[in-house]
Amino acid sequence: MDTIQKLKTEQVIAYFSMEIALLREIPTYSGGLGVLAGDTVRSAADLSLPFVAVTLLSRRGYFRQELTPDGQQVEHPVEWDVGKLLTPLPNSIQVEIEGRSVEVKAWVYHWKSVTGGVVPVIFLDTDTENNHPEDQAITHYLYGGDHKYRLKQEIILGIGGVRMLRSLGFNVRKYHINEGHAALLSLELLREVRDSEKEHFEKIWDIQKVKNLCVFTTHTPVEAGHDQFPYDLVHEVLGNPVPFPLLQELSGKDGLNMTRLALNLSGYVNGVAKRHSEVSRNMFPGYTIYSITNGVHSFQWTSPSFKQLFDKYIPGWAHEPELLTRVDVIPDSEVWEAHRTEKRRLLELVQQKTGQKMEENVLTIGFARRMTAYKRPHFIFCDIERLKKIRNRGKFQIIFAGKAHPNDYEGKNLIRQILSYAENLRAEIPVVFLEDYDLEIAKSLTSGVDIWLNTPQKPMEASGTSGMKAAHNGVLNFSILDGWWIEGCIEGITGWAIGPGVGKEISPEAQYQQEINDFYNKLEYIILPTYYQQTDWWIKLMKNSIGKIASYFNTHRMMKRYITEAYFHQPAVFSINNSLTSDKRG
Repeated sequence: MDTIQKLKTEQVIAYFSMEIALLREIPTYSGGLGVLAGDTVRSAADLSLPFVAVTLLSRRGYFRQELTPDGQQVEHPVEWDVGKLLTPLPNSIQVEIEGRSVEVKAWVYHWKSVTGGVVPVIFLDTDTENNHPEDQAITHYLYGGDHKYRLKQEIILGIGGVRMLRSLGFNVRKYHINEGHAALLSLELLREVRDSEKEHFEKIWDIQKVKNLCVFTTHTPVEAGHDQFPYDLVHEVLGNPVPFPLLQELSGKDGLNMTRLALNLSGYVNGVAKRHSEVSRNMFPGYTIYSITNGVHSFQWTSPSFKQLFDKYIPGWAHEPELLTRVDVIPDSEVWEAHRTEKRRLLELVQQKTGQKMEENVLTIGFARRMTAYKRPHFIFCDIERLKKIRNRGKFQIIFAGKAHPNDYEGKNLIRQILSYAENLRAEIPVVFLEDYDLEIAKSLTSGVDIWLNTPQKPMEASGTSGMKAAHNGVLNFSILDGWWIEGCIEGITGWAIGPGVGKEISPEAQYQQEINDFYNKLEYIILPTYYQQTDWWIKLMKNSIGKIASYFNTHRMMKRYITEAYFHQPAVFSINNSLTSDKRG
């Protein structure tokens, strides 16, 4: 019996995400959201959960990044052979868009765990010969096009995804909406529930029944990160899935707010870190928003050298990452040699991609994530003269990587600035930028640098997971106290914080100045001297990073929380709009 047939015999968790990062060769991801989704699939398979994931095909990927000599980012489509990597499914469904019937077909990739668990990942595809050319392109580009294109994609993901699962014969226990992109699935469920209420003389819009089916994870504390669509566009593209007054009540008076729609139609809602949940409750007052802090898939993000060490000294760690608390049984010399091996591999990659040779014995700082303003990738260059002065006390080198969204011109400008700094500092501080950041480059960076730097503008970091990956490889975090790092940082034990802690009310200007001072002072007076003069203590900190961070901040722990709190247990959820639970419109 194949996986899909087997899963039809039980109730499944259906996980909807606009992007899922499974393999480098399947370029259906852009960054943290997709990588988290991929790690979620991996842990679900490891834990043998009845689990199916739904996403879009993205035939031409996000984009392949090219950096020109003058620092311009140029985007190229990613051409990949879908048929070589995915298996076509015979099923097709129809979704109405702009009054046209759009055919949606599906492909599947079976993610297989060494434990025997398998999770089918369903990729939705509109590029069929029966569709209008404009509709064929809906699933071509991840996060491509304008507002209308994005709305069409979200119709395919949410409404089309539910219909595809029905067509495939799945019996879904819970629909997990991973970020608001998939929130339209709740309207499809609302329509299904109403159509099934045949025993009622007057069919009802049963809000509570839909809430009992839906789990919603919100990922962004940035207002602009919540998809919103004007209602005239919604009517043009989607039509009227529910009566307009009800749609306004569910998703906002002035426009379709996907986050608010998901909040109103989900029985369990969570943020992705404790601090993020607090920020989300302030953004959306009146809603109960729980907290399940993100993690990373331990086996996926542990480098080959550290896998060998953990297999030797901590058997069973991959299935039970909490066993990494026993890291002290590993001899210091072997931890250090494993790190040096991964660092050499990274520096070989740097030379191969940039032609620049970096030194193995020099403190190496890594920064890699989406290039956008609130991530502040240029923070380290706030005071160039101070940076040069610190360099005189101890050598260090910096490796950057990351893509800016094609329409994020400020993000693209940040890349140009970093490359300009790299050129101006060439004689004193080696700085490189690795082109076309992807899963494999991420693995190399998070295992090969000495320090993982993260400098977001507070409180805009929902969680962040790159530092968790670094911790699995003994790399030390040096980060703004935001997102997950508030929970992971024990100052001077698991790494170092930059700037004031949570709850200290100071002006943005004072906060920024404190962050700058903290960063340069700790780099100069703590990090560099420890690295060069106290190797034994540095290795102790590396072990702390593994034993106190990696053992907890992993997707196995995260998924067990979802299982007990969201999937198989339904706490009472209060909505500010109590009338939604008893609304009965014809």
